[in-house]
Amino acid sequence: MLNPIQIEEAYKEFTANLSNCLHDSIVQIDLKFLHDEALLNVLQDDKEDVDDLTQYFHVIESVEKVTLFNEQFIVWIIPKMEGEQPITHVLIALNHPEKPHLEMAFTTQGVYNTPRYVLKVLQHFLVEMLETEETLTLLEKNQ
Repeated sequence: MLNPIQIEEAYKEFTANLSNCLHDSIVQIDLKFLHDEALLNVLQDDKEDVDDLTQYFHVIESVEKVTLFNEQFIVWIIPKMEGEQPITHVLIALNHPEKPHLEMAFTTQGVYNTPRYVLKVLQHFLVEMLETEETLTLLEKNQ
């Protein structure tokens, strides 16, 4: 697993070349996205899931961001102000032993910019990424 210095270096590299590092554009979290991904009902349910993926991370806090990492993922949560509007950027990378690989980024703002929304959307993307990785592994084994 990468150490915190290597994780910080990866963050600096990704943010300096964000457009080159991302496969797709930054996902804007809004009502349409939450509806399309069937997250509205999940967000309205106040039950805490003891198997919540976001509970299994090491945390590094700095003035600029919060970094979550484990053996599979590195997540950077970056709160900012754009004018008078608070906005949160989230970068998600796969934590490969040799070098992390930035997979996606999303942004929340307005009524969707709360810790609860950010963490639920993050969990959604982490589960989606785990499923994709599992599918790719199965395909590789079958070839």
